Amino acid sequence: MPPSNRLFDDLARLMTDAAGAAQGVRREAETVVKAQIERVVRDLDIASREELDVLRDLVTNLQAQNEALSARVAALEAKAGSAAAGLSEAV
Repeated sequence: MPPSNRLFDDLARLMTDAAGAAQGVRREAETVVKAQIERVVRDLDIASREELDVLRDLVTNLQAQNEALSARVAALEAKAGSAAAGLSEAV
């Protein structure tokens, strides 16, 4: 019996070593793939999350300013229209 136990022990040790080597290869492959993806994203010059947040805030502020200016123009046009109507009635 001892020779078969030794065979199983050697086989188990071999499988354990193979599993450890496979995990090492997997980690190395993940590192290489991650580095390649980061390089491609960097080369594409894609905007970062922070840049998108700043741009969204800027657009929101500009929309608010645009609405305020539109209301101001409408008020000035109404005032100019009523003043023009008053002048035409006076003539």
